[in-house]
Amino acid sequence: MEDRKLARLPVTRAQWENAIAGWPVAARYQGADRERLFDLTRRFLVRKEFAAGGEFTVTDDMQLLIATMAVVPVFGLGLDWYDGWYTLIVYEDTFVTPDNEMDEFGIVHDAGRELAGEAWLQGPVILSWGDVLESGGEDGYNVVLHELAHKLDMRREGPNGAPPLHAGMDPQRWHDVFTEAWQALERAEQGGEPFIDPYALEDPGEFFAVATESFFESPAHLRQVLPALYEQLSLFYRQDPAA
Repeated sequence: MEDRKLARLPVTRAQWENAIAGWPVAARYQGADRERLFDLTRRFLVRKEFAAGGEFTVTDDMQLLIATMAVVPVFGLGLDWYDGWYTLIVYEDTFVTPDNEMDEFGIVHDAGRELAGEAWLQGPVILSWGDVLESGGEDGYNVVLHELAHKLDMRREGPNGAPPLHAGMDPQRWHDVFTEAWQALERAEQGGEPFIDPYALEDPGEFFAVATESFFESPAHLRQVLPALYEQLSLFYRQDPAA
């Protein structure tokens, strides 16, 4: 069934290459890996649907770039890790949640929140296209990687920084490494020199998401400042982007 849908998908290799040309991370994938990245992107497009937020128009090239960013974290895991949700909603810029909105944890927010992205448990991923375009910089920012990391994290007991680990990975080691990295970032922020986005200190789920952004966008930097954390993420994602 999926292969039949792929055969009808009007996406050419040249169109895809053009859509992702401005994202440096994609350049790491060459040869057979690039063929796989293209294939996973197309399969993501037939498994998920894109919807526009407000009056925004989501073009084919926008979908191709976002889909490619989305499949990078599961390049070594498989698209089945994204089962259980189907929709990506893309706004032109940051969006404001409705007043008195109830989030996926049953918490009602009295005032609207301005967001660049949001991932709902068993619900959609919501993105700001303006923020998608901020990806690829030296700061390691990538809202797509961030929200899709939340989706992976949510596969086990919600977004708590503890996604389901693979056989052979030590959950205690994972916990200890992330705790030490958290404490190191706290000290660095107090000294005025945080080495990754201090938004990571909001909660463990955000720490995992921010660390994922850095792992793929600025892997050499993350490996230098937090080698043990880099190692754990490399084991989890089954990739070594700094190599």
